[in-house]
Amino acid sequence: MEARNAAKAFIVCGGDLLLLKRRPNDVQMPGIWEVPGGRLEIGENPFDGLKREVKEETGLEVEVVCPFHVNHFRRQDGQTITMLVFLCKAGEKDVVLSEEHTDFDWVELGSAREKISDYFHKELDMLNRFDLIKHV
Repeated sequence: MEARNAAKAFIVCGGDLLLLKRRPNDVQMPGIWEVPGGRLEIGENPFDGLKREVKEETGLEVEVVCPFHVNHFRRQDGQTITMLVFLCKAGEKDVVLSEEHTDFDWVELGSAREKISDYFHKELDMLNRFDLIKHV
């Protein structure tokens, strides 16, 4: 059994949330709208790894505000993932996409649920329930 840690970033700028669209040929959940992030290197600090993943996928430098959720699941390929979810703040909206995604959108937090994959609805609900956005 292979197990890995991962980190995802709910990045907010000016009241909007950054969403990325996965490639249509991606092995895991092709074509979905998600938030930036990915698997961490073995032994990598989650805060540093999250910033690295965000920079690689979007070109953005972010401030990590706080971790707010943990997901533990098995991918379709059998890999076990422990995923840390963080609230982050960006100072700009100038996204430069990597090859991992085909599109991006800054969406109003109130309408993000309509676009983002169901997989991330729990995190959106938590952001609202605990009013975490006030920290951004």
